Amino acid sequence: MDMEQGTALFVRRANPNGGMFSDLPKAPMSSLTHIIRVIWAKALSTPVMRNEDFASLWHQILQITSTHSDFSSILGELAASLGEAFQVDGCIIALPDAQVACWHSGKLQFIPRLQAAEMVFKDLPAQSSVNLSDVATPSKCTADELTWKLPELWKAILQSAETSFPIQALLGTTTQFQEQANGLISLMKSLPHPWTEAEIETLHLVSQPIAIALFQLQFQQQLNKRVDYQAVVNRLTLAIRNSSNLPEILQLATESTAKTLQVKRGMLLQLKYSDPLFKSRFQEHLPKIRATVVCESFSESAPNHRDHPPISALHQSFWISECTLCQYVLNHSNGPISATDPQHLPQLDNSSGLSPIFNLDQLPALLLSPLESQGAILGFLVFQHNQSRVWQPEEIELVELVSAQVSTAIIQTETLRQVQALVEKRTAELQQSLSVQAKLYERTRQQLEQLRRLNQLKDEFLSTVSHELRTPLTSMTMAIRMLRQVGLSSDRSAHYLDILEQQCAQETNLINDLLALQELESKQVSIQLEEIDLKELIRDLEKSFNQQWAEKGLSLVLDLPQKKLKLNSDRDSLNRILLELLTNAGKYSNPNNPVHLKVTHQLDQPVSKVILTLTNIGPGISPSEIPFIFDKFRRCQGATQNAIQGTGLGLALVKSLVQLLNGSITVSSCPIADPQSWETSFSLCLPQSLDISGSLPG
Repeated sequence: MDMEQGTALFVRRANPNGGMFSDLPKAPMSSLTHIIRVIWAKALSTPVMRNEDFASLWHQILQITSTHSDFSSILGELAASLGEAFQVDGCIIALPDAQVACWHSGKLQFIPRLQAAEMVFKDLPAQSSVNLSDVATPSKCTADELTWKLPELWKAILQSAETSFPIQALLGTTTQFQEQANGLISLMKSLPHPWTEAEIETLHLVSQPIAIALFQLQFQQQLNKRVDYQAVVNRLTLAIRNSSNLPEILQLATESTAKTLQVKRGMLLQLKYSDPLFKSRFQEHLPKIRATVVCESFSESAPNHRDHPPISALHQSFWISECTLCQYVLNHSNGPISATDPQHLPQLDNSSGLSPIFNLDQLPALLLSPLESQGAILGFLVFQHNQSRVWQPEEIELVELVSAQVSTAIIQTETLRQVQALVEKRTAELQQSLSVQAKLYERTRQQLEQLRRLNQLKDEFLSTVSHELRTPLTSMTMAIRMLRQVGLSSDRSAHYLDILEQQCAQETNLINDLLALQELESKQVSIQLEEIDLKELIRDLEKSFNQQWAEKGLSLVLDLPQKKLKLNSDRDSLNRILLELLTNAGKYSNPNNPVHLKVTHQLDQPVSKVILTLTNIGPGISPSEIPFIFDKFRRCQGATQNAIQGTGLGLALVKSLVQLLNGSITVSSCPIADPQSWETSFSLCLPQSLDISGSLPG
């Protein structure tokens, strides 16, 4: 049987309008297994099919198509079964979308994209078959498309597998479904081999169930792709709806689309216009536009047949005037631009060149889609592969949908940013206005608080002065009345005279304290410097206060340096400070407790200082009262509640006198083990030698 007879036989067998296909159900098919069983029944009625080997092959095809679910596995197993059944060295099953399953030397290989396979199906007649018994002399073969392309396909497959194999005999045929070639089967032997009529007839007959299997597999694969594409769009829609983070949305769009398309690189470029008014398409003048790669994704699973992996272009930028491809898209394109390789790019003005970011030497296949919103070009979504490939219509449609989603996300984010900026501006203005009002309110509040405090101080002053004046006057009035009684004994008269004298002294002390404070505040006090023996001064005070405190059970415990301690200061002021502090400690000490006075001498300072620390155990001072303890007429709550006598002038005098002597005084009070007792300490720091020039009024 010659080549033409074989071809004619194939055409007769593959005719879908009669013969073996006449009884098959039309698509959509109810069951692939049922269809194959129908063909198998018809094959048994054909004399050439009655043999055990062919029955085993049919059983394998039925089992493979019934049990396997993975597309590449099914194609590979079918190729292996055909190769083993025909006892050849290699078998391929190729599809129009350039997917190829190859079995040779007992090994399986699946190639998702092979340019040589695309070229085989390009301009291929609907019905073609070929019998190449001698590949070395193609002149013996018929001059149809499949005859010339089949050897090139085998060479490309072996080159992809990086192996060398002699090809001496080829047998090939297309698989037909609904008058269209939906696949290709080719057998190969490494030794010269004349193909028999039975082999040709068998291959033609086997191609029929293979064609139906490929149709259903391709249909299922397209359906799976549609599901994957829809999943990409759905994930992106949810991300835009639920997230305001634009970089995350752009990265998701780039990565998920590149992964679904199974390409080497996905890239997203954003445009920045020097003048925002030129965002719409333009024809005459090219404004200054900067393109920046803001997202990039590389697929590790995509095969790389280049010497080096592509270099990342993330965050790189270029002027649109430097790239003719981008200019073409901005000026002419109404949708995505696709190219299987650089030679298929649209006619460009080569005077400006192409941006090196695209790296077409390593990534020749390119699909570029503009990000457009109401005539404004916002950027480009770019996908590239490291092998030449044909971009399918459904892939281009997916990229268009993703581009529309990304454009919407960019516009929404930009609008939201502008609204937020306006809200922030108005909020800042409102906050500034509220801040001014708050300051005015706070100033008014402080003034009212100051007035309240002044009024409170006035009331406290009047209450204290009234009490301190009225109480002695009441005692004096009572003593005078008693003295007026007739027949009063001399002892009783002396007693009432003592009361008069004591109360007069108390009134005099109050007046003197007020006058002293007024003089200190007006800085009208003169200082008399003299050398003071501090230890001797303190010893004298110890005797006096031990006698006064004897009834309360208090005692003054001294901790003095062993050496003599001389001070050059004002004696009266220092003596008054110590008197007031010791008097205050006696008032606020719990009975039967010691009062400690410790004196230390600091010589390692620039100015030698003397530090006196007076500590007592008593009711204590609350943290809220400590800042006001040295104010005039300010007394602790415990003093009032426990009816402790005093005018509230003593510590105010101490503070003023300490400042007069260029010293400082601090107070601390903290609770001890007994919850009713606090340890209160006054720490007085004085210069050992007073500089009178800094103390005298100027």
